[in-house]
Amino acid sequence: MSEFTPRILDLAVQIQQISAPTFHEEKRAEFVRACFVEEGLQNVEVDALGNVYACFRGNRQSPNANSKPLIVSAHLDTVFPLNTDLATRREEGRLYGPGIGDNSLGVAGLFGLAWLLRESGAELPFDLWLVANVGEEGLGDLRGMKAVVERFEAEARAYIILEGMALGHIYHRGLGVRRYRITIQTEGGHSWIDYGRPSAIHELTRLSTRLTRLEVPQAPRTTLNIGVISGGTSVNTIAAEASLELDLRSESPAALEQLALQVAQLCQPAAQTGVGVKADVIGARPAGELPASHPLVTLAADCLRAQGLEPKPAIGSTDANIPLSQGYPAVTLGLTTGSGAHTVHEYVNVEPLEKGMKAVLGVVLGS
Repeated sequence: MSEFTPRILDLAVQIQQISAPTFHEEKRAEFVRACFVEEGLQNVEVDALGNVYACFRGNRQSPNANSKPLIVSAHLDTVFPLNTDLATRREEGRLYGPGIGDNSLGVAGLFGLAWLLRESGAELPFDLWLVANVGEEGLGDLRGMKAVVERFEAEARAYIILEGMALGHIYHRGLGVRRYRITIQTEGGHSWIDYGRPSAIHELTRLSTRLTRLEVPQAPRTTLNIGVISGGTSVNTIAAEASLELDLRSESPAALEQLALQVAQLCQPAAQTGVGVKADVIGARPAGELPASHPLVTLAADCLRAQGLEPKPAIGSTDANIPLSQGYPAVTLGLTTGSGAHTVHEYVNVEPLEKGMKAVLGVVLGS
C-alpha cells in the first residue's frame, strides 16, 4: 500500500466529519480552503457560491508549456441532514461512514493528487486547478459546477471530476434529469364540518397514481420517481396544500422531453373548481456526451488498464453534465470501490484506492 493511501483516508475522515448538506457546505469549504493554503498551493480562493479553488502551478518555461489549464474537481456536499450521526469505523478492509465515499474521499483525492505529483517529480506543462465545489447533490442542481465552467469555459483543456466510489467507470455521458415540485392547493377545512370539500392530499394521491402509471421506455432507458410527498396539518383537517417532488431521467433528451410533456398534460386535467395545481421545475441537469473514441476517454481507459482494471464506459448524472452539455471534454472518475451511497451504511474499500489514485495521476500527466 502506498504511503499516501492512509494519509488520503485520514483526510477523507476529517472532511467527512464536517457536516455539509447541499446549501450548507460553508464549514467544509473553509476547512478545505485552509488545507489548500497549508499545502502551499497558489491562488487559493472561495467564490461567491462557496466553491474553493487552488492552483498547482505548472512549469511555464517548459518547451511543451501550454496556456490551457486542466481542471480537477470534487463536490463538497452530501445528502445527509445537519444532525446526522457521522461516526466512522474501519473493519475488514473497509472504511464506513455517511458520505465517506460520496464525496469526502473525492475531495481528499484532490490533495492526494497534489501529493502524488510532488512525489513523482513530474513537471506539468500547464497549470492544474483543484476545485472543491458546492451544489452537486439533490436540489443543488450542479450550481457549483456551473460556476466553475462559467469561469474557465473553453480555456480549460479538460474537466476531470472525482467521485470517491465507482472505480473503473468512466462517465463520459451525462444523463439528462428534470425535477418538479408539483403543488396542489384547496380551500381546506374541518374533516367533519366541511366534509365534501376537495382535499389537497386526496387530489395529490390521485395525481400520483396517474403519474406512476405512465409507461416509460426501457430503451433508451428512462425513469420516473416520486421521491418526496408532503402536506396537511392534522388528521382531522381537510388538507389545504400538498406537494410531491418528481425526478425524471433519460439517456435520450428527446425521451426526457416527451416524458416531461406527459407529466404536464396530467397536471392540467387534475385541476378543477376549488383545486389549484402548479408544477415548478426545481432541477434541470442537461445531457451531454463525449464520444468513446475521444482522446480523454481513451486516455482514462488506458490508465485504468495500466492498473489492472477493466474500464467501464458509463452514463450518469454528475458534475460532468455541465461541461459535457457545453461541448467541453470531461469525464468523471471513481477513486475506489464501495457501496451504500446516500445511506448511513455507506463504505469504501481501502485497498483499491491506490490503483484509483494512480489512474487519476496518469490521466493528469497524459492530458
